Amino acid sequence: MLVTLAAACLHALWNQLLAHSDAIHLRTAVGMLVGAAAFLPVALIDLRVEPAGWALAGVSVGFELAYFALLATAYASAPLGVVYPVARGSAPVLVLLVSAFFLGRPVAPIGVLGILLVVAGIGLIRGAGATVRLRDLGLALAVGACIAGYTLVDAAGVRHAAPAAYIEVVFAAVALLYTAAVVRVAGVRAVRAVVDRRTAAAGLGIVAAYGLVLVALTLAPAPAVATVRETSVVIVLVLLAVTGTERVTRRQVAGAVTVCAGVACVVLG
Repeated sequence: MLVTLAAACLHALWNQLLAHSDAIHLRTAVGMLVGAAAFLPVALIDLRVEPAGWALAGVSVGFELAYFALLATAYASAPLGVVYPVARGSAPVLVLLVSAFFLGRPVAPIGVLGILLVVAGIGLIRGAGATVRLRDLGLALAVGACIAGYTLVDAAGVRHAAPAAYIEVVFAAVALLYTAAVVRVAGVRAVRAVVDRRTAAAGLGIVAAYGLVLVALTLAPAPAVATVRETSVVIVLVLLAVTGTERVTRRQVAGAVTVCAGVACVVLG
């Protein structure tokens, strides 16, 4: 589980690097390019992608583009300590609900408990302070919906492609499209201005977190990996408290822990 815990730490870290930076959309786009380039050698080991895999990758690109755009927008106006736990915690719940209502998969009682815990945790975070606006929660939930969307699509996509190749196709396409969009809006000079260590570290953190999760899935059962991975909602608050970049309240911590417990119930159910 140490590999999964490392992935959770990296995920929380790259989010903090982007959330507390200037020109966040530019940095996100350039960071993704760095990550896609870094992951390419791994993808080249096995480039198998079936026709169905390409189609599903295209759908995933749409969800991922929306995910990164909404995430950057949320971080530009809302606290990381609010957006991150709500987005990460709501995604597994949405996956479970879609699976139950549209795919006919039963929901165990522990799954229902998990949903209630996540909702309660989000309620605690919402009441953590006057800076937590409904708009912030709306953006965070939209990010969570995108995570749920690409999670469901990718679960089918990797059955029609080598996992590393599939991830590279999606990630590279998102990086190129996102960068093209920000270049069109801000210009090439503005993009060059954010090419620095912070942006590169965020991009490498994105791809390293993905890679470690892939490794973890070869070493441990998927439910266990998914559960440990969600500890990132607590880790991000620890990072904020240690670095002093945001004020973290006890109510936020309680909400994040409750969300984490709820996700564990959802995954294990």
